[in-house]
Amino acid sequence: MSLLTITAYFIIPIYTILFAWGTDWFSLNFSVLGNISSRKNLFLLWGIIIGTYFYYILKRIISGLPRNRKETVMSITALLLLVLAVITPYLPDSQPLHAVFHVILSFLASISLLICLYMIVWKLYCMNQEVYRPYLHCLLVITVLSAFLFFLTGIVSTVLEIFFILSCTFLLQRLYRRVQAPKNRWRYDRL
Repeated sequence: MSLLTITAYFIIPIYTILFAWGTDWFSLNFSVLGNISSRKNLFLLWGIIIGTYFYYILKRIISGLPRNRKETVMSITALLLLVLAVITPYLPDSQPLHAVFHVILSFLASISLLICLYMIVWKLYCMNQEVYRPYLHCLLVITVLSAFLFFLTGIVSTVLEIFFILSCTFLLQRLYRRVQAPKNRWRYDRL
């Protein structure tokens, strides 16, 4: 089992759930949790793990795509926005301007990641519809369920963040394995 597989299926899910353990998943979010003094370093470590995994796996997938400049720019944008969001404090009472920037950066990081995923999956789907149709459907389900969770709680809640991070992680890991599969590698490289 590779380090990428261990990270995707064990480290990220366990760390993400443990980070939010013992809190109200429907009325709080990672921004609030990450600015509790006892969880600041845990939040920073979580951001490093997530950012590193997503950047690395996206880079590996994107490197095999033809004309991949847009996907590369979008993945780097998502990473930079995530880094800025994690290091910008969310303290609405004492630093309201920073809190607003944190919310905007966090939202834009997630949207950038989603756009990047759609760009990648759509390009792969256009290259081989039979193989990549399930990935496109999965991405659509992630989007719809994320929107449902947002409207259910009225905020970007912990449950939404956990669902989004874990589902995107699992999707990316499976997509990476599919793209790297020897059976499809020839067809993928040829197109």
